Amino acid sequence: MSSRQPVICRADQANVARMYDYLLGGKNHLPVDREAVQEATRRVPNLRLMAKENRKFLQRGVRYLQNLGVQQFIDIGAGFPTQDNTHEFAQKRDPDARVVYVDNDPVVAAHARALLADNDNTAAIEADLRDPDGIIDHPELNKMIDWDKPVGVIMVAVLHFITDRDGPYGIVTRFRWAMAPGSCLLLSHAKANPETEHAAEVWERANAPGVPRTVEDIARFFDGLQLVQPGLVPVSRWRRRSERAQAVPFLGGVGVKPGASRG
Repeated sequence: MSSRQPVICRADQANVARMYDYLLGGKNHLPVDREAVQEATRRVPNLRLMAKENRKFLQRGVRYLQNLGVQQFIDIGAGFPTQDNTHEFAQKRDPDARVVYVDNDPVVAAHARALLADNDNTAAIEADLRDPDGIIDHPELNKMIDWDKPVGVIMVAVLHFITDRDGPYGIVTRFRWAMAPGSCLLLSHAKANPETEHAAEVWERANAPGVPRTVEDIARFFDGLQLVQPGLVPVSRWRRRSERAQAVPFLGGVGVKPGASRG
């Protein structure tokens, strides 16, 4: 478990998990979250499109990892269970797929555990991405995940909430060391541009300030991994059949840890 202080899910401060839930059409949000999203949307009119395209990227990414033979997934910074969750999508194709959700908000984690109580192949833990060992060594996670076999580590729309002070590249490196060969990192991140900078101004007043990064800085997260085609691209265009999809300032990609699987 993370040694950091728990995040308090305050009702008087916008919460990024609840805001994301609202953007996706969920029900776990408060007036303060809706007001923050509405302000952000005035600054960035296609913010809701970004959220939805990010979710579609997650689904395509999970499908791609399953095609590679990955059967276990760790979804970090998953937020409130909302529409088309990772476990629902993965287990629809493979009922034996195992999924662990990780979030540092105790209310989010408790809500997820309650919803998943009857699913033996899915779990939710409270832990902080800024403390990677607290996730990797978590006893509940290790009941579900076998680190000696390929695992899909999902960091979708979460690393831009990790400031440079908290060492985001070292965090990803720690997971890469723990992952067996053949494992994958499924990642998306806000790209620095005027749109995301405007949105970040709103997130500054929420519980987790956003840090959009350049293409080069986002690409660094895949160091030591083999970036699969089509590389690091807008999430709306990653392995999508239609080439008419509108590009959004969220970049996504999949990196595979080289070497023969230990599984």
